[in-house]
Amino acid sequence: MPRPPKKFAGKSKGARQAHAHAARQAADAAEAASPPRIIGGDLRGRKLLFTPDPRTRPMKERVREALFNLLGPGVAGKHALDLFAGTGALAFEALSRRAASATLVERHFPTADLLKKTAASLELTDRVTVLPANALLFAKKLPSLPTIPWVVFCSPPYDCYIRQEGELLELLQSLLAAAPTGSLFAVEADERFDMTKLPRAAEWLVREYEPAIVAVWREPPPEPSLAS
Repeated sequence: MPRPPKKFAGKSKGARQAHAHAARQAADAAEAASPPRIIGGDLRGRKLLFTPDPRTRPMKERVREALFNLLGPGVAGKHALDLFAGTGALAFEALSRRAASATLVERHFPTADLLKKTAASLELTDRVTVLPANALLFAKKLPSLPTIPWVVFCSPPYDCYIRQEGELLELLQSLLAAAPTGSLFAVEADERFDMTKLPRAAEWLVREYEPAIVAVWREPPPEPSLAS
């Protein structure tokens, strides 16, 4: 008499993936309601001042960690430019990892004031400039920035890529053209934005960390000169 087919214990691969996705969403939701913390460098573990507000969507900690792994030690010594600062998590993370200084741009005045208080609480006031301004206007006229290489963070609310895609791309184009030699750029979006639209698209390293998609640009090495 033939034996009945064996029943394999445990969940199917699809069920495990769904469970992992649900767990990640729950962890992200819990994180969104808590003050962001610095995850690496000299200030590791320090919490940032935080008021829950849909206008300040901090990059997920796991995404921020992956991003800084991509950027590597090259952050040290650069000037961090956080275009849509929110909580300032990206700029303060860069400073913790030995960035020389930072400019944080935030158009919401109460949030900009909170950024100044965070800088004071971390004893970084002498290395931080907070600009209460709309970063999209920098495409027309850049503010005065240091001449050392920059590390530029462009992590706006995801809907900006839908409503203001052209302005964002113009801003990135202007910054790429003005950036000192040796600068780094990091862009975060979601799946609704096509990263191939970025200026100098072939030069970006793109990685996905659901729900985020991250692109990193570093200046390509010069082409070797032909021997005379």
